[in-house]
Amino acid sequence: MPGMVLFGRRWAIASDDLVFPGFFELVVRVLWWIGILTLYLMHRGKLDCAGGALLSSYLIVLMILLAVVICTVSAIMCVSMRGTICNPGPRKSMSKLLYIRLALFFPEMVWASLGAAWVADGVQCDRTVVNGIIATVVVSWIIIAATVVSIIIVFDPLGGKMAPYSSAGPSHLDSHDSSQLLNGLKTAATSVWETRIKLLCCCIGKDDHTRVAFSSTAELFSTYFSDTDLVPSDIAAGLALLHQQQDNIRNNQEPAQVVCHAPGSSQEADLDAELENCHHYMQFAAAAYGWPLYIYRNPLTGLCRIGGDCCRSRTTDYDLVGGDQLNCHFGSILHTTGLQYRDFIHVSFHDKVYELPFLVALDHRKESVVVAVRGTMSLQGISQAARYVYQRLINDGILSQAFSIAPEYRLVIVGHSLGGGAAALLATMLRAAYPQVRCYAFSPPRGLWSKALQEYSQSFIVSLVLGKDVIPRLSVTNLEDLKRRILRVVAHCNKPKYKILLHGLWYELFGGNPNNLPTELDGGDQEVLTQPLLGEQSLLTRWSPAYSFSSDSPLDSSPKYPPLYPPGRIIHLQEEGASGRFGCCSAAHYSAKWSHEAEFSKILIGPKMLTDHMPDILMRALDSVVSDRAACVSCPAQGVSSVDVA
Repeated sequence: MPGMVLFGRRWAIASDDLVFPGFFELVVRVLWWIGILTLYLMHRGKLDCAGGALLSSYLIVLMILLAVVICTVSAIMCVSMRGTICNPGPRKSMSKLLYIRLALFFPEMVWASLGAAWVADGVQCDRTVVNGIIATVVVSWIIIAATVVSIIIVFDPLGGKMAPYSSAGPSHLDSHDSSQLLNGLKTAATSVWETRIKLLCCCIGKDDHTRVAFSSTAELFSTYFSDTDLVPSDIAAGLALLHQQQDNIRNNQEPAQVVCHAPGSSQEADLDAELENCHHYMQFAAAAYGWPLYIYRNPLTGLCRIGGDCCRSRTTDYDLVGGDQLNCHFGSILHTTGLQYRDFIHVSFHDKVYELPFLVALDHRKESVVVAVRGTMSLQGISQAARYVYQRLINDGILSQAFSIAPEYRLVIVGHSLGGGAAALLATMLRAAYPQVRCYAFSPPRGLWSKALQEYSQSFIVSLVLGKDVIPRLSVTNLEDLKRRILRVVAHCNKPKYKILLHGLWYELFGGNPNNLPTELDGGDQEVLTQPLLGEQSLLTRWSPAYSFSSDSPLDSSPKYPPLYPPGRIIHLQEEGASGRFGCCSAAHYSAKWSHEAEFSKILIGPKMLTDHMPDILMRALDSVVSDRAACVSCPAQGVSSVDVA
């Protein structure tokens, strides 16, 4: 539901978000109250000392104060459990309870200060009693400090500037004053997101290029989230519901039409050949990440293997450019690719925003000049990064040098993640000069190509996607679709948020029946509502620029953004069977097939939507599928080795 309004401003927490914090505080307070009561009852005979009356008074008043706090927290927790996300009526007393709870912090702070002062005066009492009172004072200040930190976390810098949702719809945006207000909100939101991103990326330099990247990324985040009135827990609940809904739909849909390919078919042979190429060139894409990924993939032996290279100096003999730990990077590249020193034409770890690292090497096994591009910081910087590498390759004569050594070789460009997107753009830019160029983009972002360019790129670009990887499904259109789905499933949910989160956590960890999906209100639930549900439109603070104003509901309108597509032909690796929710219980096995881009037109929710994007996971999946398909060549009698869904 919308964030609570306290002290005249909106906060990044809703009235149904206090169940878990309230339960945690309640447990701590009750245990603390029992401890103080035990201390008082067991040692009250030892308080007949100098200053003992003050300590006795301190314990008694503290127990009374704690009892009042416990009752208040219990009431807050019980009220927070009522209603649903879009039915805040049963929780309308929450603001009053919170004002009472916050008011109780003042006597707590005063009493904790007095307790600290009395103990510091050197009370001549039993040492056990004094130590116990010192512990109560320390616990008091710890809880107070934790409360202050919690308030800082849920503080919304834009809370005092949020414009309420206007029922006037698009006509409300016609006035000059309204336009100025929305521009002011956009500027403020961008500033807040830029501050947040800078805090998250505090170790990155502060040059002009970095500031431009921070600003563009902040504008992207603020544009996407600025028109919703959801708190983070609402989004988490929506994602949990969407995952169950998605699994329920998949389980109930009729089997898709399956087109089988015999092992000897041309399409199957092409798939095998391209999978082998992907398996080979993924090593170069991983090598572009340098020594951190190599150590991560080889935690026990990696440091020992490249340690000698880190201590050697080869910068005068080999074209190594920019960055720190160059020789460590080079050592990891050698071990990852299996190439020799002389096979590398250029290795650049010059790492600035839009100026990303890349390497150029001679791959004698495949008779190719390989350009491996590392990822960049933001979606908006992919084209600039591709132009930077293009200028380096052409203007600095790097490719000319490579082809002067091996003129019969062909050009192959590879990259992973956003580096895969940059590699695809770079291949398109270089195709006029190198018509035989090939590109292998591993887990590239979706929103890069128009339909015409996507069809054009199918002749020289192959994209590889693993499972539910979110990045190849990431585009502005898909993000807006995800936002619409979250708003709709949240608006129609008939369970309190804490139950959704608990059930969602259990479902993600251990699985379950997705049919138990609390997304529709039945008659019994409607009867207990104290007021009508908040509608879907109430979850939007204003009409989003992503939707046209021709529809009555912004959630039902068509997005204004043009559709964008992933590059080239797409190979989709999918896990077969169940290997555990996180794939850690047994070795996973994968199938491979050519897929249409429409299969990636919606963001899928699942516990592996992020891990499927990791390069080490992708490399293991490629190892598995290539070895399995190679083993099946010798056993054709077992049946068809691959299927495509029509």
